[in-house]
Parts: sequence; C-alpha cells; structure tokens
Amino acid sequence: MRFTLQGIYSYEHEVKRSRFVAHAAPLASSAEAPAFLQAVRDVHATHNCWAYKVGSQYRFFDDGEPAGTAGRPILGAIDAQGLDRVMVVVTRYFGGIKLGAGGLVRAYGGVAAECLRQAPKQAIRPMMRCQLRAPFEYTNALYQITEGLKRLTENYDEEGVWVEVQIEEQQLPRLQALLRDVTRGRATLQVLERFE
Repeated sequence: MRFTLQGIYSYEHEVKRSRFVAHAAPLASSAEAPAFLQAVRDVHATHNCWAYKVGSQYRFFDDGEPAGTAGRPILGAIDAQGLDRVMVVVTRYFGGIKLGAGGLVRAYGGVAAECLRQAPKQAIRPMMRCQLRAPFEYTNALYQITEGLKRLTENYDEEGVWVEVQIEEQQLPRLQALLRDVTRGRATLQVLERFE
C-alpha cells in the first residue's frame, strides 16, 4: 500500500544561522504542483527549492543552490519514506555562513525528511469511476444511494436517469448490492475506470 499526506504540514530548523522552512503537501496530480509552490514560496528568501513525486512522475529544482544539493535530496526524502503524490518546498533564509555542498545536502534533505516524518499520512486507496443507470421511477432512490459519494455527472435520457460517481474500490460490492436491492434489479452499474 502506498501513502500520501493528509494535508499541508510545515517544519522549521536552523543550521549554522540559516533558517530552513519546509512545507509539504499532498498532490492529486502533478498539475497541482505550481499552485502549491506559488502559495508557499517566499520571494524574499534566498532560495525556494522543491521536489515532488506523483506516481512515476517526479521533478526537483535547486533554485540557485549548487546542482544536486537541494532538489535531489528533497526528492530523496520523499522516496526514502515511500510516499507518493507529495510535494515538498524548502525555503532557505541565508544566515551568513556557507554550508558547503555536503552541508547543503544534509540540510535540505534533513529538513524535508523531518517534515515528512512528522506529517500525518493516509493510505492511497484505489478508486473507481462508475455509471449507475435506473428507470425514472427510481430517480429518488438513485440519489439516496449516491448520497455522500462524489457525483461527477448526471443525465436523463429516454430510458431513465444515469449518474456517474467516484467511489473507493472497496465500497463497490456494497454499492452493487444496495442498488440491486433498492431497484429490484432494474438498475445497472458499470465500472468505467479504475485509478489511484
């Protein structure tokens, strides 16, 4: 099972008078990364270095630090803890003492790792996108069955109503049984997509 973060988490640490502030967040997709970076980066800081991993996609950025001393260690912290769908931005406020390449690697990687260690985590659960179809007389029943689920679309045609929902894969058997029982087998459920 893979894990991500429950929400945004921050951690701060000082290394030889330089202040390092890490912000970590879960990402649903890599497209969310620029918005999170924009939200937490400090234009007055010396550097805003970052890394993210979403499935097989990953990126990192040293933001002016020597190549390989900031972004890659942050990505290493994400990988070392087996996390996915996570971005970490580490902001450095220079304190006047140079840390050297090894010191930078330890500082950026260490602050990112400690931030991720302390952040509450949650399992990434397999999800399904399903289409439920029912005759018109079961419209209210269909809405009651899907209450609390993420409804993606709903439409009507000459045969009745159909609703697309997103559910956790483990909820599928219960939803199928409920749909069958409530509509006396007159409704159908089709799995359109499985994803994590």
